[in-house]
Amino acid sequence: MNERLTKIKSDSTNFWQSRTKNQKGAMIGAVVAVIALAAALTYFSTRTTMVQLFPEMSQAEVGSITEVLTAQGVKYEITNAGTTILVPENQVQDLQVSLASQGYPDSGEIGTSFFATNAGFGMTDNEFNVIKKAAIETDLANLLRKFDGVKDAKAIITLPNEGVFLKDAQGESTAAIVLTTAPGHKFSDEQIKGLFNLVSMSIPNLTKDNIQISNQLGDYYDLDSAQNGSNSTNTVEGQMGVKKTIERDLQRQVQQMLGTLIGQDKVVVNVSADIDFKKENREENLVKPVDEENMTGIEISAQRITESYSGGTPADGSPEAENVTDNFVDYVEGTTTGNGDYERVEETINNDVNRIRREIQESPYKIQNLGIQVMVEPPNADEELDASIRTDIEQILSTIVRTSIDQETAGMLTDEEIANRIVVSIQQFHGNDTEDGAPESIIPWWVWVIGGILLVAIVLLVLYVLRARKRKQEEEELEIIEQQQQLIDVDDISEEKETEATVRRKQLEKMAKEKPEDFAKLLRSWIAED
Repeated sequence: MNERLTKIKSDSTNFWQSRTKNQKGAMIGAVVAVIALAAALTYFSTRTTMVQLFPEMSQAEVGSITEVLTAQGVKYEITNAGTTILVPENQVQDLQVSLASQGYPDSGEIGTSFFATNAGFGMTDNEFNVIKKAAIETDLANLLRKFDGVKDAKAIITLPNEGVFLKDAQGESTAAIVLTTAPGHKFSDEQIKGLFNLVSMSIPNLTKDNIQISNQLGDYYDLDSAQNGSNSTNTVEGQMGVKKTIERDLQRQVQQMLGTLIGQDKVVVNVSADIDFKKENREENLVKPVDEENMTGIEISAQRITESYSGGTPADGSPEAENVTDNFVDYVEGTTTGNGDYERVEETINNDVNRIRREIQESPYKIQNLGIQVMVEPPNADEELDASIRTDIEQILSTIVRTSIDQETAGMLTDEEIANRIVVSIQQFHGNDTEDGAPESIIPWWVWVIGGILLVAIVLLVLYVLRARKRKQEEEELEIIEQQQQLIDVDDISEEKETEATVRRKQLEKMAKEKPEDFAKLLRSWIAED
């Protein structure tokens, strides 16, 4: 065993001394890199990830929970000005269940669950009313916290005194609410109306006029403006909101179409619209002929009378021929006699026309002018955009402008007028170039360094193993050759016969080799006996 260790030591020393300085430095660097990589892997694999145990709580709640965690021996951290507890990620679910079973987090607020455990016969009416009011406030605050953007809520309500008799007048409830909202969060009109409806339906005898809601900055939420809508065209703010909405929607449509055609990062779109917010309510009473070409109406009734007479007339005239001037033939009394004919045709026709009554209410706004500016970057910096693609872009924009502008307000637009409202610019985008060189690699540089060192270490280790294996094979071959030579030297033609003397001699020789001290003692004992 000692000889083998000595041999390994000598081989290692010879191998190290036979290396050059560069090889020695590379080997040392590889070993250091492997150790550093192993340490990094060990650190990241054994590092404890801390996550939030409960949402933001009061400092009193945090203090109560940390006492329980300390008693259980759980590692934790306190952040966010003492309102957040961080625990190991693999223990968060177990801790939440365990703490919930113990009644944590306990904010000290009174909810409806208070009556299930603390209601008793000794409670007076005043105590009951106070607890009832506190329970309603707590439950209302919990409901308000469910809204998106609300981090915390505090509600104060007043309830009317309930009379014993029906004739007692019922008062009205009031509510004052303060919301702690997330930084930069803004409620929509629908959310504001939802807040007022929720509070009004949660408390009896509470009208929306008696509700006051504000945030931690003192900003008041107005229900009237929410009901009218922030996009109402009655106010300047609403008109600007409608204008921005129209421009944003058109911009998204154009961006999506052209981005699909060329590439999202190759197109920049800007839309500017001119909106007419004039409202008009009018009533029209029109009379139009049914047949506009002949300017005639529809025949609803007709009367036709036809009379004819043929023969002689007396000298003094005939009563049939007197005073027919109201008709189509006029006869005059005469003293002469003779034969005569007359004919009367009377036609009475009642025609009616179209009578149209219209009550017209114009739309609250109209797009009276629209401009679209598009910047397109060629696919390659050294190439120009195909002319057909530019023509397609201009055609798409022309169609959008023509169909978006109100024709009654702007009239029929010519192709030249449409072209004046469209601008297509083809050029290179230099604003997106953050660096002149190649884009930054997603992988950090230190990963490449460690990877290179590790690769070099692996290569050196492979070379070392191959050389050690080759050297071991050579040594084994030498040992086999030596054993063969020993067998050849030991073999003899004359075979020695095994006798008691030869056996004893071999035992003594073996003892002298393996246990020289015992052999020396044996010789001394023999000499003393002699």
